[in-house]
Amino acid sequence: MKKVLVFGGIVVLLFGLLAVVNSMKQSQLAEGNPFGKERIAPATAELINDSNYQNVILPEELEEILEDNGDVTVYFYSSTCPYCKEATPRLVPISEELGVDLVQYNLTEFEDGYSDYRIESTPTLIHYEDGEEVNRIVGSAPDDEYRAFFEEHVNN
Repeated sequence: MKKVLVFGGIVVLLFGLLAVVNSMKQSQLAEGNPFGKERIAPATAELINDSNYQNVILPEELEEILEDNGDVTVYFYSSTCPYCKEATPRLVPISEELGVDLVQYNLTEFEDGYSDYRIESTPTLIHYEDGEEVNRIVGSAPDDEYRAFFEEHVNN
């Protein structure tokens, strides 16, 4: 009986230690992140140092731009979306080449964005003028379609 109690105590101690280590790791991943959150999803943490995901916009920043009737082009993506992971490395260089300030809204971290901006699936690219939506591309699109979108709606 004594052995069972000792073994049980060791198992409980190991699980407790694992929980503490996991919590510390999550805190380190979240530290200094551009999302201003104490905890971020592991899939988001993987993208923190990816050069294609550096122009992050926070919900309150986007809301302020739109309320002030500003112009902005927003790429709504999810850190866990395979289509986003395929589209982003094509889309970001095109936007840079054309001089488009493409801000990135992470729907994994800020899920209210789905309803706030009527996002049905990711990725979604939306251009706003005077605080109003002008056009959008839903889903991963060919490079030519992204280029035409920027040239027609942003660089006109």
